[in-house]
Amino acid sequence: MTGPTTRRGRCSPSPATRTVPLSLRTAHFVMPGGVDDPAAPSGGNVYDRRIRLDLPGFGWRIIPHAVPGGWPRPDGPARDRLARTLRDLPDDTVVLLDGLVACGVPETVVPEAGRLRLAVLVHLPLGDETGLDPAVAAALDTRERAVLRAAGAVIATSDWAGRRLAAHHGLAPDRVRVAAPGADIAPLAPGTDGVSRLLCVAAVTPRKGQHRLVEALAAVRDLPWTCECVGGLGHDPEYAEHVRDLIARHGLADRLRLTGPRSGTELDASYAAADLTVLPSRAETYGMAVTEALARGVPVLATDVGGLPEAVGRAPDGRIPGILVPPEDPAALAAALRRWFGDAGLRRRLRAAARGRRTALAGWPATARTLATALHRLPHPPRRPA
Repeated sequence: MTGPTTRRGRCSPSPATRTVPLSLRTAHFVMPGGVDDPAAPSGGNVYDRRIRLDLPGFGWRIIPHAVPGGWPRPDGPARDRLARTLRDLPDDTVVLLDGLVACGVPETVVPEAGRLRLAVLVHLPLGDETGLDPAVAAALDTRERAVLRAAGAVIATSDWAGRRLAAHHGLAPDRVRVAAPGADIAPLAPGTDGVSRLLCVAAVTPRKGQHRLVEALAAVRDLPWTCECVGGLGHDPEYAEHVRDLIARHGLADRLRLTGPRSGTELDASYAAADLTVLPSRAETYGMAVTEALARGVPVLATDVGGLPEAVGRAPDGRIPGILVPPEDPAALAAALRRWFGDAGLRRRLRAAARGRRTALAGWPATARTLATALHRLPHPPRRPA
């Protein structure tokens, strides 16, 4: 998932303005240690923060536990911290675990499934991360399967991801719930000139595919584009340096910038100036940067992979508010950009569809409501003999 903002729109009332039940159930939410770090924004972190804020409006008091560590492959001290966190909770406690923390350590999580009511929130299957050694990916996949089979419920962030998790890990479909990320409706983006300002919002990592975007833009250097890539540069510094080298090698440094992470009003300004949002991901369970763009009426050019078509969606009249191209295909990306620049009628249709899709986007309360229901339905562990 992508989309590092926490801005509230007019369709998403804050917890303070919502009617909060007088009697709240309690759930403990185990998250990565950097979930609130503004220097490392991610769609998963935004999701965790928003549901932590919104679940009280649907009957759940949330007690957060941020566990520092190099998840999903933590060192011993991090694993011990997680073990203590879970061990200290009373029997029958409802626990929501971020999959990044839980899915790599079945030896810690699975034994607790016999006494705690566990739900695991999967932002991205561990083996799907791009650039992993195949043996490492296979080992993480096996460990994830053990955790998800032990959990009382698995929360996926798109219909596509839910189907894939159920089929791939052999989970009963009724144990997999889908709680897609919400979107806050924001002011319509005025754009720059209606065509030339491109925006990519994603951490600079191999999975997000910025190197393919550079290659595509090099192939259309004759067009009058400028592009801003907004996203963290510290997730994979070697890859970020590779992307910088590609930009320099193609002579695009004056037109294509890696600006690092932005949030709040700075990110709002980037979206406001955008004429087209581009997301060239190689794998994606949903794509929050897509819905953040559409929430401002900005059309999208994205790869047809994973849950991205779901995020792009359709306007109420059935029109698609963007262009989908195959992943790992810079030529297709370049061809789509030529269509965008060369066809004013296409641009008008896509903008109209994006504004229509904007009105149909579900807000974060819908996400919290689905999660609240999933937590309520968690099975109780079997009673232990006295």
